Amino acid sequence: MELLFLIDPLAALNPKKDSSLFLMREAAARGHTIWVAYPGAIAWRHDRVCAEALPLAVDPNAPHTAWAEGVTPRWRALREFSAVLLRFDPPFDFEYLTLTWLLERAEQEGARIFNAPRAVRDHSEKLSILEFAEFIPPTRVVRRVPDVQEAIDALGGDVIVKPLDAMGGAGIFRIRHNDPNRNAIVETLTAQGQRTIMVQQYLPAIADGDKRVLLIAGSVVPWALARIPKAGETRGNLAAGGTGVAMPLTPEERRVAETLAPILWRRGLFFVGLDLIGGRLTEINVTSPTCFVEIAAQSGENPAACAIERLEAVIANH
Repeated sequence: MELLFLIDPLAALNPKKDSSLFLMREAAARGHTIWVAYPGAIAWRHDRVCAEALPLAVDPNAPHTAWAEGVTPRWRALREFSAVLLRFDPPFDFEYLTLTWLLERAEQEGARIFNAPRAVRDHSEKLSILEFAEFIPPTRVVRRVPDVQEAIDALGGDVIVKPLDAMGGAGIFRIRHNDPNRNAIVETLTAQGQRTIMVQQYLPAIADGDKRVLLIAGSVVPWALARIPKAGETRGNLAAGGTGVAMPLTPEERRVAETLAPILWRRGLFFVGLDLIGGRLTEINVTSPTCFVEIAAQSGENPAACAIERLEAVIANH
């Protein structure tokens, strides 16, 4: 197969832990040809959706991805590739939204895109949990400052507040009812009531880790990565200094994952990363789910190999 990865620039990725690079190595090990394209390199040209794509010579046995210097990218229609893997990081801004429209047009031309652009557009990584309210912690989604203040008190006076368009723990705060910075945090995060945010009851189980559970083409990876906060920190995100520890899924985590997996796959979400704290669902990541490398290194379960095998099967049966 010829696989096109839509990723952030390679120079910005960590070769030791980046899940997209791990997927490339697994695909190369199975004999597939790898291409990449970066943000801004998707365009409507010559009556079709194209990408300015760069071929990569990937060494499947090296802990890095190598490519030949001097190779000139060339424009190719997305429909020419066996599969296109959409793995740009957030923020999900207007440019990302525009990208999904272009990619949806490419699908209509015959391109096979994973995750499906419409599904990515329809599943806000923060707000899509509301569909599965039976699995989430007590939650409010509000914008006006008085409504946020009321939500903090109604949810027990110990909450997590977060923006709806960030990643890696950016912009997340824990607020207690008597926090001297409470008003300033609320006013800043909502831009004085001009931006909608999420307020969730604080879950003490974060001390045991914010669990990342991977779903691949409707199947549940049986190991999660518990991202355990460093001392003095509320956030478990690896980008915020958390420590990743692979753990088998608990029965409660498996119940949530097995409920959501077939639903999300039917909607075109091939790669999904569920975030759970104490068995409660807090986010559904669909843009570029990570933690493949850490789970494989610690558990013996290789989510990247599983993903490429499932992708081969899906393309073969398309």
